[in-house]
Amino acid sequence: MNTKNRSAAFWLLALFFAAYVLFLYGPMLVIVVLSFQGPEGGLTFPMRGISLHWFHKLAEGLGVVDIGAALYRSLGLGLTVMAFTIVFSVLAGLAFRKKLRGGHILFFTVVASLIMPSIIVSLGIGLEFRLLDTGIKKMLETFGMEGVLENYGTALGIYTSALGAHLTWTLPFGLLIMFAIFKRFNPAYEEAARDLGATPWQGFRHVVLPLIAPSVVGIGMFGFTLSWDEIARTSQAIGDVNTLPLELQGLTTTVTTPSIYALGTVTMVVSFLVMGLAVGLSKLLAKKPANRR
Repeated sequence: MNTKNRSAAFWLLALFFAAYVLFLYGPMLVIVVLSFQGPEGGLTFPMRGISLHWFHKLAEGLGVVDIGAALYRSLGLGLTVMAFTIVFSVLAGLAFRKKLRGGHILFFTVVASLIMPSIIVSLGIGLEFRLLDTGIKKMLETFGMEGVLENYGTALGIYTSALGAHLTWTLPFGLLIMFAIFKRFNPAYEEAARDLGATPWQGFRHVVLPLIAPSVVGIGMFGFTLSWDEIARTSQAIGDVNTLPLELQGLTTTVTTPSIYALGTVTMVVSFLVMGLAVGLSKLLAKKPANRR
């Protein structure tokens, strides 16, 4: 259609969409640009030269903050959350294909964490593990295990309370995706496999899994990215160490150099790499079942 024939409503919607894209990606673009400030540059425009100076400063460390350790903690936690989200979501999706007694209550219980304020969930998990610490210490004291009691710290940690807090955020999304996938999944494929003598495991391994593999990759991407930048649910449930987003949040009140922009750029690059790998892998897996048919 000729642009001269466009209605006023079209141009109004186009302007709104352009403003939306600018609002969504503008801050990210500003952070990336300012992270390449020269050595004399600051946190605002105009830029004073272009260099990788602040990335070098970031690699050297920001005061007492160990950025490298925080990065590895976030990566480790994100990958663990991704693995748990994939496994539990797929298993739950398979279970809910059949009518379960109390299935509706179970479903709403799982999804309810999405409507709860994140900080409340974090506070609740933190309190739960502190009560667990109290119980463990009393038990050790009762049984006279003084040596173990002296060395016992806390059950709060990245792969305990923080992992649970992140799963309350990622699992409902994974479960909803699997519900949508299995709702349109044709069971005739599994029936054909059983008619050919396949066991339930063989049917899942060679028929179901290849067909849902792109969606499973998507669930993994959701799990990692939601965990990667989570702050509120982590803040009260992680113990005495911090993830990268928590360190970044703390740095915004103590560091006044473009190094925080360099850190933001690094985190964005990692996020885009994960999304790119997930999209590429999902497309590759989507082609394989088609080629087999």
